[in-house]
Parts: sequence; C-alpha cells; structure tokens
Amino acid sequence: MKWIIGIASRYIPRHIQQLFAHWLLILISPFYRGNRFEDPIDGKTYRKLLPYGQLNKRENALAPLSLSLERHRLIWLYLKEQTDFFTAPIRFLHVAPEYCFLRRFKKQKNLDYVSADLISPWADIKMDVRNIPFPENSFDVAMCNHVFEHVEEDFQAMAEFYRVLKPGGWAIFQVPVDYSRKETFQDPSITEPKDREKYYWQHDHVRLYGRDYSKRLASAGFDVDENNYEQQLDETLSRRYALPKGEILYICRKPSH
Repeated sequence: MKWIIGIASRYIPRHIQQLFAHWLLILISPFYRGNRFEDPIDGKTYRKLLPYGQLNKRENALAPLSLSLERHRLIWLYLKEQTDFFTAPIRFLHVAPEYCFLRRFKKQKNLDYVSADLISPWADIKMDVRNIPFPENSFDVAMCNHVFEHVEEDFQAMAEFYRVLKPGGWAIFQVPVDYSRKETFQDPSITEPKDREKYYWQHDHVRLYGRDYSKRLASAGFDVDENNYEQQLDETLSRRYALPKGEILYICRKPSH
C-alpha cells in the first residue's frame, strides 16, 4: 500500500489525486484504526497514520478519513483555540482549498465562504493568485497554503491578497521553509523537474523559502506574526495530533489604518 501511495503522490498531479484519494483511503482506513493518534479535525483515532512526502517521506503524516496533513491539523487547532474564526461573521477567501477543510468550512453558518484555485476540482471559482478577481477590501480572512512556492511572481500574489483583505483583516500563508537558510533560494536556470526536486524539495516548485519569508510577506504591507503555536502545546498533545514539530504559522494582518 505504501508504494502505491508513494507513486501516486510523486507522479500524479495533486488535483487528480484529490478526485480518487478519498475513496481509496476510506476503503483502507479500517486497517489503521486504533488510539495512538487523533485527528482533531474530525475526532477520528488511529493506531498509525499514512506516510506522505516526495523527497523526504514523513511517517504518520496523512489521516486517512479527513486527508489532513500535519500542517492542516495545526492550522485547525490554531483557528479553534486562538481566533474567532468559528464564531464571528467572516467573509473568507480560501485559495487552493484543502479537502480536510472544504466541507466543514462550507457548513459554517458564520462564514461567507469563497473557495478559489487555478486547477482544483473542489474550488468554486477558477482564479490566478496573481490577479484575484475581487475588489479591494473584500475579505475579512484569507488562507492560501503551499501555493506561493509554485508561483513565479510570488510578490505580486502577496500584494493581491493584501489588496483584497479589509483593513484589520488577516490571513494564513504557509509554505515549505528551509529554516537552515537565511535567504530564499531561487535560480531561474533551474528548470528541470529533477533539479527542482533536488534544490526546491519538489519538482513543481520554483523556489525554496528561507528564514526571510516573513520579510517577503511584510514587503506587501502585512504585519507578520511568526507564530510558534505548536511549541506552546503540550508535547503529549502534539504527538497525539501528529503535528509538524517546530513549524511556524505565518499570520499576516493588514493594518487597520
């Protein structure tokens, strides 16, 4: 089973994977039942989770029933425990909508929910993040995870999100970050998929962000909170939820004035 999942994650485009992965994982989920791990998004428990990753396979990463990864579970906990996302009236732009969130966000009565993407089969609106088709000051909250590393003009995309957020609005923009790098690495001559995988961690990435990622976000106008919420959680809880150890949440707020 592991090798099937590995081949699929490596060679099949993600938007195609999403069309069949959920039904496949429902079928195999009984083999993973147990009580060692818990997915906080749906409350399901498992003896183990599925591995995930292309260059470096991560054990106990993917929850079979919700399709959540480590970062999704961390974001869910942050939204639930640290924000009013589940209670306040919010107009919410969700770009590259993750399957584990999509149906749950759609059901939230407090959200005026807009999902968008360039190719995702789940998105309501087809959209390029470099040219967001909404007026300025349209949204209270936005989320766009693991997208900027695929976009050549990432500064333009960041500026577009800043434009459409209302003053005081906020967003979460997660990307793969190599914390050993002081600065983001990008070389236009690196175009071959195998070379991009080597230098950028994935064959369809166009850069590898470093510790300067928050400065890049701030250049668009955002006040950036490099939030270490995972490190504030009890270690036992972090292990049970299989959270990404040491991952920083990039919480970006558009100033009120």
